[in-house]
Amino acid sequence: MEAPLAVEPGPGHVVLLGDSIFDNAAYVGGDPDVVTQLRQELPGWRCSLVAVDGDVMAGVERQLAAVPRDATHLVVSVGGNDALGYAPLLQEPAPSVAVALAILANAQKRFGSEYDAVTDALMNTGLPVAVCTIYDTPPSGPDQAIIKAALCLFNDSITRAAFSRGAGLIDLRLVCTEDGDYANAIEPSSRGGLKIARAIAAFAAGDHGTRPPIVVTGGLPQ
Repeated sequence: MEAPLAVEPGPGHVVLLGDSIFDNAAYVGGDPDVVTQLRQELPGWRCSLVAVDGDVMAGVERQLAAVPRDATHLVVSVGGNDALGYAPLLQEPAPSVAVALAILANAQKRFGSEYDAVTDALMNTGLPVAVCTIYDTPPSGPDQAIIKAALCLFNDSITRAAFSRGAGLIDLRLVCTEDGDYANAIEPSSRGGLKIARAIAAFAAGDHGTRPPIVVTGGLPQ
């Protein structure tokens, strides 16, 4: 295992919100989950998990109510389960590519509107915030190319929400790139979780310049 990032011990407190990308203990067979690995990567920091396996964007408001008052950084990975709800659209017949794109565009608009609301709620806390893209399925998975293309629509909404508000962005598509990074088609393995933890630690520690484009901060604040 690689050595933890070199960060100064301090009062930092990272809180993880969202779904099973962070709340992945049930899928790693007793190996360390994401929050455990994050604590190893940020010695001297507090790291709390309020993400809930299976949650959707609508659940983030409830999760925010559970964020400890001494939190210093918020990181959210959510939207994957919402995107799964649109999966039946991939089976819809369409007379042309243009019509198919129009159907997907409507789904993207609904998703984007809800993700904007989530991002606004996070930014309204006044804390540094990073959001995560929805990662691809394992490279060898069935229909991976189709799923990857479809997810680009939803990930575009996520990146726009982050950059337009000056939030950080952790692009999980560039973090989890191998079959071994996945415990199944949608949850990270302990190996993938370590990669995710290291990207989160880089955001929290301000180590952004050495890891683009996995971690990007700034953007166009309002």
